[in-house]
Amino acid sequence: MDSITHTRRLLTKVKNRTMSVARALDELAELPFKDIGVATIDHHRVLRRGFPEVIFGEGKTLAQLKTIVRHFLDRRKPVVITRLPEQMFSDLNADIGLLEYDRDALMAYHLSGRPGRARGKNYIAVVTAGTSDYRVAREAVVTARLMGHRVRLIHDVGVAGVHRLFRHLRILRKAQVVIVVAGMEGALASVVSGLIARPVVAVPTSVGYGASFKGLAPLLTMMNSCSPGVSVVNIDNGFGAGYIASLINKN
Repeated sequence: MDSITHTRRLLTKVKNRTMSVARALDELAELPFKDIGVATIDHHRVLRRGFPEVIFGEGKTLAQLKTIVRHFLDRRKPVVITRLPEQMFSDLNADIGLLEYDRDALMAYHLSGRPGRARGKNYIAVVTAGTSDYRVAREAVVTARLMGHRVRLIHDVGVAGVHRLFRHLRILRKAQVVIVVAGMEGALASVVSGLIARPVVAVPTSVGYGASFKGLAPLLTMMNSCSPGVSVVNIDNGFGAGYIASLINKN
């Protein structure tokens, strides 16, 4: 149950006199956040941002993840974990048993009754420059879909063979927002932006030879784009791109 639904039910119970004001206040006191020892969970994230708090899996121990995930599940809240290695997922789900996993995105999730299905006809397009960019692109795709948006993926159309991109122009021009994922020199974001009238969210990846400086070169290229309407997230941040694109597509 998300915070909005829970708050509505509490207020309804108070209105119907099936719950005392004091009891409702006790339950509301926990809604903004809850300190569970290993983390302080932000229960009001869904009220402010429209989607619950997402768990960053990288760097957390198995014990920490179990504690956090159980807290979400006990309250029937959606669980989304990013940057979760497959072995860690296997160990976690051996105990939890409810999570689904996307191996390409390194994401685990359990929607706990939240729809998760795409609403409306609008969609987000995700474009990759090369096959090596796919993991980051997949993180963006899964994030946007979990947030309830339609996604169209266009794969392997980098500038070394830019003619491959042109047959997808109809899809790109009809999208509400386009995520472009590219490593090496990162030029694809500017090319795409110059061809469409939609906002572009550019994602530099750490793919490339030494001079790409683990994604710094495409990051700077994208930030210096001469095509207006390009915004840039951090290196390999597919989650961030999927999230901001979902906020754009929502409006």
